[in-house]
Amino acid sequence: MVVKTTVTWNSILSGFAKNPGKMKEAQEMFVKIPEPDTVSYNTLLVCHINNCGVASAMEFFDKIPVKDSASWNTMISGFAQSGKMDKAQELFLEMPEKNSVSWSAMISGYVECGDLDSAVEMFDLAPVKSVVAWTAMVTGYMKFGKIKSAEKLFHDMPVKNIVTWNAMIAGYVEHCCAEEGLKLFRMMIESGVKPNPSSLSSVLLGCSNLSALQMGKQVHQLLYKSPFYYDTTAGTSLISMYCKCGDLDDAKKLFHEMPRKDVVTWNAMITGYAQHGAGQEALNLLNEMRRGGTKPDRVTFVAVLSACNHAGLVDTGIQYFDSMVRDYGIELNPEHYTCMVDLLGRAGRLVEAVDLIKKMPFKPHLAIFGTLLGACRIHKNLELAEYAAKNLLLLDPLSAAGYVQLANVYAAASRWDGVSKVWRAMKENKVVKTPGYSWIEVKNVVHEFRSGDRVHTELASIHEKLDDLDKKMKLAGYVPDLEFALHDVGEEQKEQLLLWHSEKLAIAFGLLKVPEGIPIRVFKNLRVCGDCHCATMFISAIEKREIIVRDTTRFHHFKNGTCSCGGFW
Repeated sequence: MVVKTTVTWNSILSGFAKNPGKMKEAQEMFVKIPEPDTVSYNTLLVCHINNCGVASAMEFFDKIPVKDSASWNTMISGFAQSGKMDKAQELFLEMPEKNSVSWSAMISGYVECGDLDSAVEMFDLAPVKSVVAWTAMVTGYMKFGKIKSAEKLFHDMPVKNIVTWNAMIAGYVEHCCAEEGLKLFRMMIESGVKPNPSSLSSVLLGCSNLSALQMGKQVHQLLYKSPFYYDTTAGTSLISMYCKCGDLDDAKKLFHEMPRKDVVTWNAMITGYAQHGAGQEALNLLNEMRRGGTKPDRVTFVAVLSACNHAGLVDTGIQYFDSMVRDYGIELNPEHYTCMVDLLGRAGRLVEAVDLIKKMPFKPHLAIFGTLLGACRIHKNLELAEYAAKNLLLLDPLSAAGYVQLANVYAAASRWDGVSKVWRAMKENKVVKTPGYSWIEVKNVVHEFRSGDRVHTELASIHEKLDDLDKKMKLAGYVPDLEFALHDVGEEQKEQLLLWHSEKLAIAFGLLKVPEGIPIRVFKNLRVCGDCHCATMFISAIEKREIIVRDTTRFHHFKNGTCSCGGFW
């Protein structure tokens, strides 16, 4: 006969505490314990917090006959995790003997609820600082963009755990310091700390943001050797990284090898197809997803509408847009409307795009007018461009993109008076234009170029290569499109300005440095210009090289004098 001790009862009770929805069973078990001890009470207290909320838990807390530090800490943590820091503080001050767990719970709670000042004050007062408290403060500083403070604390920490490293890496990536995040990840590996799925997801996002494909492949190898290789989240992050770094083939291979796929995985691959202009493949994957029993969500349809947009499948996109509510019960949101305005606008159906904006069930937002303005530039519709810009700048008077797009429309129409007017307005409103730049990764080093670059160490050989290409392109029939030289200068100067656009500089550098047979991958922070698009088609044929260019809109795969976009971009 098995004799049940209090330890036995508590073990069974602990099992119920770990599983939400088992409150009734836990209470029935608790009343059967002959002599419940403090551990029994603490375990049921956890059950109350997880199932009934902190108010119910507090009532039970008051009934605990003998409270130990775990009782107090459990209740303080419960209030802190619920964002009720005033209640947590009351208990904290009342607590007879505080330990490192108590201080950590308060610091973490203040960070979570966004009260960084109180967290700093509590951290400074703490007599004993656990790794949890240090990590909470690093997280808090990163959350508020105080990167230098986070760095100082991180380097001062006597002991770091994987959560600490992850907080720093994720913070760097979130605050557009992905390069620093990747450096820290390398340092973490070198120090012997093994990454977990969270570390890998953050660093892969950093690789995506930097378009650092080689680093991403190294992370893939690291993941391959780890126990997380078949983790769905990590696999999905890898797929997204390959897609965003321009390697659609490896993304597809990985996707088909994954044993388990959730809706996020399907969305990542459909989005990848959309980004690369593979519209029909995206729609085929949607059908496969549905046949497999995975229900599409709102993100799926953003990807599907984008795929239709980049492939010029206007009528198909309209059909999917109309079917979202009717067939899938998915509520339309502003992002879906933005996709539709882009789809109609790029197809030249600008009046329909404006009508759709006016029929939206919510107030138009910045992105939708920016999208319309971009379409007006493509189709040189000055009247609607002014309408879109006016509304865009009403919503955000400091929108540099709005001013620049409008100036570009005026420049395309040789309305230099309009261009001057826009530049004056920008100056008066102290609007700073985002400079355009392109970058390319060569041997794990990212090289950045700006139009008319004067600082790159190998500029002389790059210019020599471009001059040679320029002669060969013109012999092959290339004519510089001076419409994209947005300055009121002579034709010869305009040609020179076009030849030194940032993407052309990056492509020339790639031709000099990337071994033959390997695609050249160039990335740009703005939309690729029409002249660079045309020139790159000529270059791909002359050099017999595949050139992949990603801008803010999509990927362009240039090969043998053609582009994957088919001229629809």
